[in-house]
Amino acid sequence: MRAGALLMALAALAAAPAAVSAADYRPLPGGRFASVVPADGKDAPAQVAPFALRSEPVTNAEFLAFVIAHPQWRRDRVAPIFADGRYLSHWAAPDALGAEALPRQPVTRVSWFAAQAYCESEHARLPRWYEWEMAAAADATRADARGDPAWRERVLDWYSRPSSHALPAIGGAADLHGVRDLNGLVWEWVDDFNALLVGSDSRDQDGADKLKFCGAGAISLQQKENYATLMRVAMLSALKAVDTTPNLGFRCARPLASAPLDASLPAAVPERGAAPSKDHHAARAASTALQVSTP
Repeated sequence: MRAGALLMALAALAAAPAAVSAADYRPLPGGRFASVVPADGKDAPAQVAPFALRSEPVTNAEFLAFVIAHPQWRRDRVAPIFADGRYLSHWAAPDALGAEALPRQPVTRVSWFAAQAYCESEHARLPRWYEWEMAAAADATRADARGDPAWRERVLDWYSRPSSHALPAIGGAADLHGVRDLNGLVWEWVDDFNALLVGSDSRDQDGADKLKFCGAGAISLQQKENYATLMRVAMLSALKAVDTTPNLGFRCARPLASAPLDASLPAAVPERGAAPSKDHHAARAASTALQVSTP
């Protein structure tokens, strides 16, 4: 069985030699960042530790190599608690891409659990929202271009394009940090996707104010003119960890050697708006247990 899986993996690599290679991670310095999601639920900036971010989204070819090496993440074997019925449904087969999923296109229709599992196979994790938002604020010459109306218009233009068109391949222009395709290609999972509209002080309370999401949570959002980023917050906050969509992909992040793995926002939980719980920790443990150990 192990020899057969190795032969399958080698065949997949041979079919797309230019698409599967060692992932490139680019360093970002971190620092104080004025997020659309204030750190204190009011107006405080976030403190982001230095981190490294994958320079490009994960592709179909890379994810195919992953599911061949980790067959529990094939669409015909994945546990229903880790992915919905649309998971990788555009692939020609559980172990083949086909015309609807080209090797250099970003992989989509992957759940949060599957994305996190892939990142763990690269000794990484999904980026946290503040990390992703900080990286996505850059353009080719500025670490934070959000104050430029022309930049905001270019980012927002993507949202008006028909979603029925085939996704382009990765490899857009690099930003100041050497990162590509953060804006204008696909939505992307973040680790703490469903903690974005939960007030930092409300998680320790009981009663009707315990969960602040949707309209109530949106009241505290900043930079209302940065509409595209606010749309991402709204979309991510509406998801569950098992959800998959045709325009939702991911990339991975790592802490730099000097950067601790501490979260700026609460850890992601299985259900939208829910506080971390025993069930959440059990789900993450179960997801990790489904991994094949990597050296």
